[in-house]
Amino acid sequence: MANGELTYDDFLQRLDIQDILMDAGYHLNKCDGLRYPSYIRTDSNGTRIRGDKFIVTPNGKCCFQPPQQKLYNIISFIKAFPEKFAEHRNGVSPDRLVNLVCNRLLNQPINDRPLRIIQPRRENTPFRLDDYDIHRFDVNDRETHKRFYPYFKNRGIDIFTQRAFADHFFLATRHRSDGLAYANLAFPLVLPKEPDKIAGLEERGRPKMDGSGSYKGKAEGSNSSEGLWIANFSGEPLQKAGGVAWFESAYDAMAFYQIHRNGFRDNPDLSKKSVFVSTGGTPTDMQIRGMLSVTPDINHYLCFDNDSAGREFVKKFQAVAESMHIKSDRIKVFPLMPCYKDWNDALLGKTSEEYLDSIKDAIVPLRAPLGTTGYATDKEEEHRQPNIHR
Repeated sequence: MANGELTYDDFLQRLDIQDILMDAGYHLNKCDGLRYPSYIRTDSNGTRIRGDKFIVTPNGKCCFQPPQQKLYNIISFIKAFPEKFAEHRNGVSPDRLVNLVCNRLLNQPINDRPLRIIQPRRENTPFRLDDYDIHRFDVNDRETHKRFYPYFKNRGIDIFTQRAFADHFFLATRHRSDGLAYANLAFPLVLPKEPDKIAGLEERGRPKMDGSGSYKGKAEGSNSSEGLWIANFSGEPLQKAGGVAWFESAYDAMAFYQIHRNGFRDNPDLSKKSVFVSTGGTPTDMQIRGMLSVTPDINHYLCFDNDSAGREFVKKFQAVAESMHIKSDRIKVFPLMPCYKDWNDALLGKTSEEYLDSIKDAIVPLRAPLGTTGYATDKEEEHRQPNIHR
């Protein structure tokens, strides 16, 4: 650490979580009183965005987003919601972003890299698709496919799956005031009640040359509280769908489809009635309520990540559905083999660290002999998987 540079400890001591919330575009909700201050966000018309609320803990150093109990301090909040801050750029590391935001709020210049000091952003800019150059995947023009290759290659998502979802993604390029332009793979977000109106973008950046991680987030101004990526294969209104499958990312939804593609091909009616949904991260109450209010009599299949957070999302979904008097048998958990964290990992055959840790003291045979307990043929295993419209 160079002399004069502030550390995380300095940030935690000199800044309160309320400073960060206000900088992220939240406003003090005076209706809730001041004993436990709460902060809310409003849209371009000044109307409160329901479900996007944070409550500050008594010490003023942390906040949480009800009904979840997960606490965020100033460091973890910036890392969890990078798109809410003015310094957020494609490729900026979470730690770098924390330093940029906190140093700006403390009027502390950073000398090792040029930085344009930006005033705190108190209002969120409404999302405008017109601000982007759009490149679409045309199933009838192979030349349009080439630019998508690097975004899907490392995910194992093949051209046939891309063709199946072609109407539900595109490349979006936004030109910045500094002359730079970045293209991201974009999955359009809509509200279930207004499926023809794009309310934001779930974005994924181009992977690095070594195949490692890349930017992921939401486009500036996106309605993250209510917006969902919805791939409706039926072409009919949502309330006429055969089933809705929920994922934490659009990549996972596409991977799920590819894994089960033969089943969809063998049953065209199943494919035509399917709806794939991505929350683009942590599911919010408003995302869940928005979809359930439109599809109360349709089966919902929860395909969230196979980790502790994903299991909490299932509980949250079930609780919201119960509060809306949705029949419990309409909410189904679609199982994922325990060795995989998510559906994209399952497609890639990438075993999760959580699973490996859970079996580190066990000796597990690669395959049990035929006819012994624990062995299942491919046919038997196939019959164990629930049908998405069963």
